[in-house]
Amino acid sequence: MSTPARHQVRQSFERAAATYDQAAGVQRLACKILAEQLPQSLSATPRLLDAGCGTGYALPLLQAFAPTAEVLALDLAPAMLARAHAATARIQGDLECLPLATACIDLYWSSLAWQWCDPARALAEARRVLRRGGHFLLCSLGPATFTELRQAFAAVDDYPHTLDFLAGDTLLQLAQSAGFPALELRCQRATVHYPDVRHLLQAVKAVGANQLGPGRRTGLMGRAAFSRLRTAYETQRQAAGLPLSYDLIFLSGTA
Repeated sequence: MSTPARHQVRQSFERAAATYDQAAGVQRLACKILAEQLPQSLSATPRLLDAGCGTGYALPLLQAFAPTAEVLALDLAPAMLARAHAATARIQGDLECLPLATACIDLYWSSLAWQWCDPARALAEARRVLRRGGHFLLCSLGPATFTELRQAFAAVDDYPHTLDFLAGDTLLQLAQSAGFPALELRCQRATVHYPDVRHLLQAVKAVGANQLGPGRRTGLMGRAAFSRLRTAYETQRQAAGLPLSYDLIFLSGTA
């Protein structure tokens, strides 16, 4: 699996901060599903980490779950972090190198941020900062994400237009190797529909998921290329519109 350079990830989500919330329907769904896996109980005054908090949608969910908790919001992009108001503390930092002490976190939560990371590094850091018996909740993206988009772009050029996301079983094996002995794996498909290709691409851009990864197209598509993309995507149209799928992978358990 190849991952984009960290500065590219930061820049992409810096640009998307102002538009993220209006297009983040699947991201909100992922948080709600992940919240169903929150543990039955925590210590009296736990410390919770939202790793890759984005604009902070999950923070009220975490605070409602544990009203006495110290909730830390961490994100790579300062512009995203600036919008995450419902937190005890906001920390600008990298999931691959957390600016936190070892064994200081009771619950590590990360929803739809890991797909832009080196999973082995992010796992090692998550394991490092969790206290013994601490809880781990993760949602990431699997290889069937954006299948329809890849298929349509194949009619336009040979550039990779999405990342090669890890399969759930592979991510689970990496987690076990990192010291998470008993995690539960769950996968779920979510599909969003759009009226046309232009709106679909605008939604992908609005959440910062475009123009990431090595070998990508760096210039704008011309009119002819866009026309080929539109024609190719139309062959996949469903009654609700043009589909765009997210392959959601959930991992939960203890350290």
